[in-house]
Amino acid sequence: MVKERARILVVGGGYVGMYTALRLQRRLKRELGRGEAEITVVTPDPYMTYQPFLPEAAAGAISPRHVVVPLRRVLDRCRVVIGEATAVDHAARTATVRTPATEEEGTEGIRIEYDELVLAPGSVARTLPIPGLAEHAIGFKTVEEAIGLRNHVLEQMDIASSTRDPAVRDAALTFVFVGGGYAGVEALGELEDMARYATRYYHNVRPEDMKWILVEASDRILPEVGEEMGRYTVTELRRRNIDVRLETRLDSCADRVAVLSDGSRFPTRTVVWTAGVKPHPVLAATDLPLNERGRLRCTAELSVDGVPHAWAAGDAAAVPDVTAREEGRECAPNAQHALRQARVLGDNVVHSLRGEPLETYAHKYAGSVASLGLHKGVAQIYGRKLKGYPAWFMHRTYHLSRVPTFNRKARVAAEWTLAGLFKREIVSLGSLEHPRAEFELAAGGKPSQDPSHNPKGSS
Repeated sequence: MVKERARILVVGGGYVGMYTALRLQRRLKRELGRGEAEITVVTPDPYMTYQPFLPEAAAGAISPRHVVVPLRRVLDRCRVVIGEATAVDHAARTATVRTPATEEEGTEGIRIEYDELVLAPGSVARTLPIPGLAEHAIGFKTVEEAIGLRNHVLEQMDIASSTRDPAVRDAALTFVFVGGGYAGVEALGELEDMARYATRYYHNVRPEDMKWILVEASDRILPEVGEEMGRYTVTELRRRNIDVRLETRLDSCADRVAVLSDGSRFPTRTVVWTAGVKPHPVLAATDLPLNERGRLRCTAELSVDGVPHAWAAGDAAAVPDVTAREEGRECAPNAQHALRQARVLGDNVVHSLRGEPLETYAHKYAGSVASLGLHKGVAQIYGRKLKGYPAWFMHRTYHLSRVPTFNRKARVAAEWTLAGLFKREIVSLGSLEHPRAEFELAAGGKPSQDPSHNPKGSS
């Protein structure tokens, strides 16, 4: 039994936010029923996105709705508030939240009071002041971006197939990916694999007509799977005629021309930016201690260092790695740690409310898996190295076991099974991005001159 009525605020509905709230509602089931506890989850989206499945969703191997988990269904004992936390005053135990109704009401947002705070807002894309990046690049952190990128790639193939202008065709069939981490390599591998398959249905587009370019500023890609597997990945991608450029930066993509630091210039209509992430801006709008990278200073018990009743984990938290040999090392901000931290975090909040000793988060890194397309992958698990089909199979097996809820596990497994029996879907539904465009034209409206508002979704 908790000592007194507790109002728990969870900021964020991603890995840590959802799993922590799920753990809390299970551990505090009786208290929630008696009104002794209240859990509020503030999240900008009404669903949690399982990001490791975004590349397969982009390639059409998984339906987009099966990559997300509806929060209101899973967190049925929590109050889910759709909105963006803009500021947190922990000294006053209040958070300011901008909701979808804020603009309509003409207010600055609502204030939510709490007793215990769990900060898990995740991260946002880390961008650089590169000319043309904001206007032309595509991110790869959300399911909307993944599906938009799939539609975009197929639309570029349609453009290339229908034009007689060689310059337009060359730009349409040139795809530049910036960033050699998980997101960039897996997205590139899956989409190249899909596009290669799709060419069999185009009478005048062949796989060798397409240019796929991976730009990485460091001297290696996929550092999580080890140096040897990283070199293998480069070799495998180059074997597929993918141009991998290490120790190279994107200097500009203005006027739809990708200019690289090595002097290369590629006219292109597709620049995918996956060059890292940074802490969510809301962290800077709190009165909580941050480290030099803008992440919350945390203890091994996942509490904010020196601040009572404040907790954090995941991308937003600098959590000491107690299993590391080097002193001062922090847990990597990845899904493997986030899922496990959420369980300990939820338990520790309950322990704190009940006056019980806290648990220490300790997890030795198990390894990493990455998909490079259908039946292709790399993995390093507990020191063992896998590549090709075994690594791809391990990738699917691991992430199927980690995707939340039995409902999603069953649906994803069913889709994979059906995909093995039938041909790939290569349909572009770009008009979904602007569903009113056709009706506006029919009603006498004028089409926008902005490429981003093209009725067919091309940009």
